[in-house]
Amino acid sequence: MWMRSEDPWQVTRAFVLGPLLEATVPKPGNVSRFRDFSDLSIYNFLFAETAVMDVYYNVAAGRIRSVGRAVELAVRRSKEAQSANPNFGIVVLSVPLIMALRAGNGADARRDVSGVLRKASAIVRESTPEDSVSLYRAIRMASPKGLDRDVEYDVYSDDSLKMLKENDVNLWKLAEMSCGRELVFCEWLNGYRLTGRTVKRLEELFRVRDVEGAVRRAFIELMAEAKDTLIERRAGRDTAERVREMAELVLKGEMTVEELDAFLRRDERRNPGSLADVMASALSLVILRGYRLEGRLLRRTGFQEVK
Repeated sequence: MWMRSEDPWQVTRAFVLGPLLEATVPKPGNVSRFRDFSDLSIYNFLFAETAVMDVYYNVAAGRIRSVGRAVELAVRRSKEAQSANPNFGIVVLSVPLIMALRAGNGADARRDVSGVLRKASAIVRESTPEDSVSLYRAIRMASPKGLDRDVEYDVYSDDSLKMLKENDVNLWKLAEMSCGRELVFCEWLNGYRLTGRTVKRLEELFRVRDVEGAVRRAFIELMAEAKDTLIERRAGRDTAERVREMAELVLKGEMTVEELDAFLRRDERRNPGSLADVMASALSLVILRGYRLEGRLLRRTGFQEVK
């Protein structure tokens, strides 16, 4: 079974299914089909992700060509469907990728994931200040936790919206200023580095592990590689680094997954949500490469190595 990666419906399906799969699989410190937070459950993901389908389809079909506008519309759909913020970071990562996959952009996830990632970053670089204003409106709607108000362009200040236009601050420039506080903006700037590595690692793991085992292992490796900026914003830099080091201990066999999970769940501020967003976008790209569920295994017909 081969998918045409430029098919709007196939792209939409992949970018809805990827985040749902990420949210379903039990992983350290995250919502899953077995674990909720006090203000977030698997049901928020179900309602939020299915609510953005029409926006994703219109982006994939070329009917929406503004990154900021697409993010704003998707966040609005998500908030109309449920009350929490399960997918702002996912939307921010997904929209440029979907645009890169649009027919005519020359990016094909089946043959060249790295080309899709490069194109997505280029799309962000070519954005306008109007995109930044739309992104700020989306952030206000989503109301993500741990935002710093002591910054040059305070998202909740109406003056900031004017200044973004006056100072010609597009999404790329905004990401340069925000990368240290939010991992998903770093992905825009570095060509989706963590996303690309995670795609490759998932495909390796899917050959030898079931869905849950592969996703969980890849996620712990991701946690050991990068500090989670959501944890850093909410619980502090030292806690974020401690969590990263604990993930390393799990990989070395010096700590169990259960011990890491218990530590994270003792304080909901330790939720590695930014890395979960990266996992969601990576899973979307993996699915788009033609994977089929067989029992509890994901298998690909006509396997090709990720470039």
